[in-house]
Amino acid sequence: MTEGAFELLYKELRLYPEKFNNYFRMTTDTFDDLLQRVSPKLTRMDTSFCRCVSPTERLMVTIRFLATGDSFTSLHYNFRLGISTISTIVKETCKVLWDELHDEFIPTPNRQRWLQIEEKFREVCQFPHCVGAVDGKHIRIIKPPGTGSEFFNYKKYFSIVLMAIADAEYRFVAVDIGAYGCTNDSMIFKHSFMGRSVYNRRFDFPPPEPMPGTNGPPLPYVLVGDEAFQMAGNLIKPYASRGLDAKKQNFNYQLTRAQRMVECTFGILVSKWRVFAKPIQLKIETVDEVVKCGVVLQNFLRTKEPTIESMTEDSELTSISTFGPRGSVAVSAMRDAFADYFCPDAGRFQWLDCNV
Repeated sequence: MTEGAFELLYKELRLYPEKFNNYFRMTTDTFDDLLQRVSPKLTRMDTSFCRCVSPTERLMVTIRFLATGDSFTSLHYNFRLGISTISTIVKETCKVLWDELHDEFIPTPNRQRWLQIEEKFREVCQFPHCVGAVDGKHIRIIKPPGTGSEFFNYKKYFSIVLMAIADAEYRFVAVDIGAYGCTNDSMIFKHSFMGRSVYNRRFDFPPPEPMPGTNGPPLPYVLVGDEAFQMAGNLIKPYASRGLDAKKQNFNYQLTRAQRMVECTFGILVSKWRVFAKPIQLKIETVDEVVKCGVVLQNFLRTKEPTIESMTEDSELTSISTFGPRGSVAVSAMRDAFADYFCPDAGRFQWLDCNV
């Protein structure tokens, strides 16, 4: 029998929980749970000519690829498997992980789920009626053959865009993956399924209500984004940075606290899965499967192992460009109503004196 990393390391690592966690980025119990979920789809039949790769080894190879970003050639020497075999294993296993996990760990949010998200944003960020933070990040890739400048972004490298809504527990609520790196971020969001759901009011957001502790006008439940996004009835962004009075500065500060949740979510993704810290050298359709797998594994692990990690904004996934169209007068008035709520005169938030 060929002795690769699976034969030499797997059983021994299970005897040392800390080292197992470092190698697989999860505990033995979580790995066993994950393996049980995907084993039926990863099982292959042995033949008289060769022994099939077991589901455990397939999952181990894929997790190591995600955790390190090592090339298939490097994994070939570690696991004593053919390069083409490893390529097939990684692609198939990433797809199986997404197919088996996304319905449970990235379900289409309903009204009850939005209210749960809002409760956490209110607790962590002191931003009532916030049901998610939205942003996009560039995933580095090697230039796909024959694509010209489609994937060449404003930062002068090739990429696809991961557009996401995140909650206050560093989990992805909705994602759109695979847009060309050259595409304007506002256009990516507007033409994505989740963007159309926001702008066309197809998400089952709770109906508008007065802000907590007030008798004021009903305000909608909203997503928060940065300057790159076009505002809508359920999406707001900061005021432009010039000539702000204290009330608007208060609002920008509070919104930015909530919007950083998605930045930290991206940061954890890169910290956990180092494949996203370097250009991914795969076919573009396989890159999409790898990104989907990383996203759903993050939610899976945040649910199974909800420990607080070092929450810093990522420095290795590049933000999308920050120039977006303006919203309507009605939407701007709605944002002003949120700013009024956070004014110290209402006793909600104390940072600057709104009367200055």
